[in-house]
Amino acid sequence: MDVKDKVIVITGGASGIGAALARLFAAEGAKFVALADMDEAGAKAVASDIGGAAKAYKLDVADEAAVEAFARAVEADAGPIDLYFSNAGIIFSDAPDWTVISQSNEQWQKIWEVNVFAHILACRAVLPSMLKREGCGFIVTASAAGLLSQIGDTSYSTTKHAAVGFTESLAISHGDDGLYVGCLCPQAVVSKMTAGAENSSAAGDGVMPAEEFASRVLKGMREGRFMIRPHDQVEGYFLNKAKDYDRWVGGMRKFRRHQLETTGRPI
Repeated sequence: MDVKDKVIVITGGASGIGAALARLFAAEGAKFVALADMDEAGAKAVASDIGGAAKAYKLDVADEAAVEAFARAVEADAGPIDLYFSNAGIIFSDAPDWTVISQSNEQWQKIWEVNVFAHILACRAVLPSMLKREGCGFIVTASAAGLLSQIGDTSYSTTKHAAVGFTESLAISHGDDGLYVGCLCPQAVVSKMTAGAENSSAAGDGVMPAEEFASRVLKGMREGRFMIRPHDQVEGYFLNKAKDYDRWVGGMRKFRRHQLETTGRPI
């Protein structure tokens, strides 16, 4: 999967991962980049930096009618969508009491809608057209938390596991139809979500610059990879988990204790 001459949608495009991908894709010859975000001003600023090959759209990815209308608007502006990058996401920690039941029903519902169901809504809006053409793709930004877990973020880890599961089903069901499907599972990347979290468990291996992340993602796409892990160490962690699940859980408990001792927060 390459980006040259493609009409590309990137949700969560106003900052961080989405903005870095948009700038790289435009530089690599994308025909058009649609930046979708609730932060319309931020998306417009990124689109302005990119120039004529980009346009900002305000979008709530959890609103089915809005997603459908957005897809039709992009098609009217630039033609059929070739690549949909379902990147928007949110996070709630286990604060204040650091138990797995600390978050409200409303928070669980919201994170489910944005981190999981938004991918389904996007597929409903663009998949029928994509399956009629060659060279199309759908990419989901999950997280290394969807392969492993993120300490202190129960709802985030749970929904990112679900996002990985949905993306696997998408690839299995429609790979033979010619659709490229990618699943991104990074650790911490410089973004609004990771701001101030430099000492958290998620940043235990450092925080990757968004530009480096984008470059590694594009390399994985060009290689046709389904599972794209921009942080090299994630593969080793995942293999260790699969090899001895009980030992891995014990190791994560030890890591949680370490975080509590050093920062006072299990995150």
